[in-house]
Amino acid sequence: MGIVAGLDSAPDFTRIVVCDSDTGAVLRQGYAPHPVDSGEGGGRPSDVDPQAWLLSLGEAAGGGLLEGVQAIGVSAQQNGLVPLDPQGNTVRPAMVGGDKRAQVSAADLIDALGGREAWAQAVGSVPQAAQPVTKLRWLSKTEPDAARRTSMLLQAHDWLVWQLLGRPVRRTTDRGGASATGYWSAATGAYRQDLVELALGHQAGLPDVLGPSEAAGTTPEGLLISAGTGETMAAAFGLGIGLGDAVVSLGASGSVMAVHVEALADSTGMITSLADATGMHLPVVTTLNAVRALRGAAELLGVPDLEGLSELAMKSTPGSHGLVLLPYLEGERTPNLPHTAGTLAGLRRESMKPEHLARAAFEGMLCGLADALDVLRGRGVDVRRIFLLGQAAELPAVQAVAPALFGAQVVVPQPADYAALGAARQAAWALGAARGTLDPRTPPLWQGPVAQVLEPGDELAVGQAVRQQYVTVREQTHPGAFRA
Repeated sequence: MGIVAGLDSAPDFTRIVVCDSDTGAVLRQGYAPHPVDSGEGGGRPSDVDPQAWLLSLGEAAGGGLLEGVQAIGVSAQQNGLVPLDPQGNTVRPAMVGGDKRAQVSAADLIDALGGREAWAQAVGSVPQAAQPVTKLRWLSKTEPDAARRTSMLLQAHDWLVWQLLGRPVRRTTDRGGASATGYWSAATGAYRQDLVELALGHQAGLPDVLGPSEAAGTTPEGLLISAGTGETMAAAFGLGIGLGDAVVSLGASGSVMAVHVEALADSTGMITSLADATGMHLPVVTTLNAVRALRGAAELLGVPDLEGLSELAMKSTPGSHGLVLLPYLEGERTPNLPHTAGTLAGLRRESMKPEHLARAAFEGMLCGLADALDVLRGRGVDVRRIFLLGQAAELPAVQAVAPALFGAQVVVPQPADYAALGAARQAAWALGAARGTLDPRTPPLWQGPVAQVLEPGDELAVGQAVRQQYVTVREQTHPGAFRA
């Protein structure tokens, strides 16, 4: 038996799981928040000193947590840009998070390359404000001195791996992390240095892209460090999803991702073509509105929490007595309607009751995510089983509605830090491949998550009727939105 660890450096905390390398059983765990007010640059939440990640990591690993560990995998927040100077020092704080200040830069880049189709064909995604390539453009226009001093580009997990290895000359990343940058193509497996130059104004060093089971290196103490990856890819790997599986994540915004055999180029910008942590592909579709629609409905109805909203919704019936909520409260990405607003349709005297609005909020949120699933299905992605993640996945109203609306089996895994588990599984794979005990092409078979399984059953026809009611209102208010 070997012992491996996975660490997840999320935006607000670091979590570490120590696991049996053969089964994935969790032996012990560690946790620490990131230091408060660690950012610079006027206190912007999108600017963070990377040293804060190391401080949090050290605290989470305290008390001998890593004793006996033979390999470590690293997962970290995606879209973090860490620009380094020739000496390996950061030229400015890391740029993390959604970083909406780069929205204009995204539009600039789209125009500079000749449009959305050109970007989709080049790297499988259209620039968005959060992506590193867009942040580079913002840096070159807003902080030209920092841009000029930038000679190497890393992401959060790349930087942490490099630090754990003692800052070697060689810097590395993985396919998953590289595919999120906007200057590496999952289809070709190659960087587009010309896109770095287009964004930054000059070329810069880029980390070597490792294969799924390759190690980034070994510490002087003999601890193997695997390639690392972004949180999305690590969570998918920790869940153990494969072909035919999709993951629907319920946060303030929502996302749908699925394992696929090839990279998907999408000029609409709705699909971001990522690589996963196994050698396959992970197309992702994002909606701007998910749980925020539930919270808005709860506030409107004077309900104290989402549990109360769910209880109220369960007093209604499928279709909410004709009430339909298009949950486009912050504009929308799927379909691409950045400046639109939400719509409440079907108001009649009999539908004007709190329970019907509560249920319409749940149905509207899940119909929006069903639209995202259809974008993937429309491109040939096989979806037979759906993993539902997020705190709202536990709500009875979500579980009552989701299987029939999605038209598939829904799996609700027990809450766990699947990104940290995915990082640990990657470490186990790299360790086994290095020792010759595992096929470098096949990841270790770990026990799956404890989960509740929900079937659409006899409710499928009812769910499709609810969905059609939603689609009718969507097409009346935004005709042709999915054909744009």
